[in-house]
Amino acid sequence: MKIINWIAFILVVVGALNWGLVGIADFNLVTTILGDGNATKVVYDLVGLSALYMIVKKGKLV
Repeated sequence: MKIINWIAFILVVVGALNWGLVGIADFNLVTTILGDGNATKVVYDLVGLSALYMIVKKGKLV
């Protein structure tokens, strides 16, 4: 598997786990680690771009 695929996969998993924590425990892990600054926005942007990448490049169900 190419490195970009692994990076996209890891970022999507991080985003999903973060949303799960927000929904279950009202706890935002990304904001807790990085604060409310630009770094958090960059992580959220990268997670979103990774999800789009996975949909476009790896969106096959089989």
